Amino acid sequence: MSGGGKSIGEAELLERLQHQSFSYFLHETNPKNGLVIDKTAPDWPASIAATGFALAAYPVAVERGFMPRAAAVERTLTTLRFFWNSPQGPEPDATGYHGFYYHFLDMRSGRRMWQCELSTIDSAFLLAGALTAGVYFDADNSAEREIRTLADQLYRRADWQWAQNRGATLTHGWKPESGFLEFRWAGYDEAMLLYILGMGSPTHPLPETCYAAWISTYRWEHCYGYEYLYAGPLFTHQLSHVWIDFRGIQDAFMRLKGIDYFENSRRATYVQQQYAIDNPHKFTGYSSCCWGITASDGPGAQTIKVDGVERQFFDYLGRGVPYGPDDGTIAPWAVVTSLPFAPEIVLPTINHYINQVKLTAHNPYGFKATFNPTYPVKSSNSCGWVSPWHYGLNQGPIVLMIENYRTGLLWRLMRDCPYVATGLRRAGFSGGWL
Repeated sequence: MSGGGKSIGEAELLERLQHQSFSYFLHETNPKNGLVIDKTAPDWPASIAATGFALAAYPVAVERGFMPRAAAVERTLTTLRFFWNSPQGPEPDATGYHGFYYHFLDMRSGRRMWQCELSTIDSAFLLAGALTAGVYFDADNSAEREIRTLADQLYRRADWQWAQNRGATLTHGWKPESGFLEFRWAGYDEAMLLYILGMGSPTHPLPETCYAAWISTYRWEHCYGYEYLYAGPLFTHQLSHVWIDFRGIQDAFMRLKGIDYFENSRRATYVQQQYAIDNPHKFTGYSSCCWGITASDGPGAQTIKVDGVERQFFDYLGRGVPYGPDDGTIAPWAVVTSLPFAPEIVLPTINHYINQVKLTAHNPYGFKATFNPTYPVKSSNSCGWVSPWHYGLNQGPIVLMIENYRTGLLWRLMRDCPYVATGLRRAGFSGGWL
């Protein structure tokens, strides 16, 4: 592989990309409260999910030498103290309620922004990050003991049963103005982490019937020669795997299918590549080394005639494979996050994005969120339209899944988290490391 005009090895290439991606959390975090900005746009709010990814990334940064342990401890403590002490209640300007948190928070005050929802899934990412910190920072000193205590208290405070709203499955969230959202988590997706954390709670655990109700909504598909548990956007096959090592463990559904969720994500990754090779809509650039379709930023909601073909483009949207929507927008971060599942096709694609498409050139945080070679722009580069932003929700999985590929650090840490193991067992998982 090559980069920066000289040949470099796989380890150096991945370390460089990991370091660049982690720099987002160094520079886009409020040091007074630990909140991480959702994206690099002016006056944008913090994302609790991005903040959770930062909490999980600090241990990686310590291990990789990107950050001194003392600095990571200070950042982590600041973040956990903020969430523990911030206002919890039904007031519309609180930070959270029933142990869950609003999706977007003001970077300075930490209060709810945009009348957004109290988000169950984004709270799960935040709590997973806190639990990671609680396992990693294991020294016998006052600061690291406080990290462990706060992480435990935050997790125990989440009232998962309340978030069911008397239904069989979990709701997407709640608003003080209108109550629970009508949508519930159904169909295979990133909510695997949400359900496992809810099942493992020692204080307000989800009943075992809740997980069974969720998996009853699964959809098994046959696409491009692969049988797999379908979810269209690539990130849905990845984000729970950031924390949980699904290799060799199975629930009732996967025991019937004879595979595990790790293998399922490997197949979903190959379906993505095969879809790009097939390129049914004839988008520019799609190939065996140019794929990665997921929930992502886009060039804008508009219909334009391109080379005689009328094309519909979108803003931020849950793009998916093989049934769409798809407007030619590619997300490099989603490819990197599949690295543990299929390195044999991911590494050449990363190399292509860095060296042929030049997607990391002049970008301090590595890959920009997305690009679209089909969208007509006045540019000499082969990327076409390129998102002007970086997103914390993209940067974190890059750092963490590169590390899982290289050392399995996050997986090893969370194997030692008793709540995760309890949640998996109560959901019916067995085998392997369990």
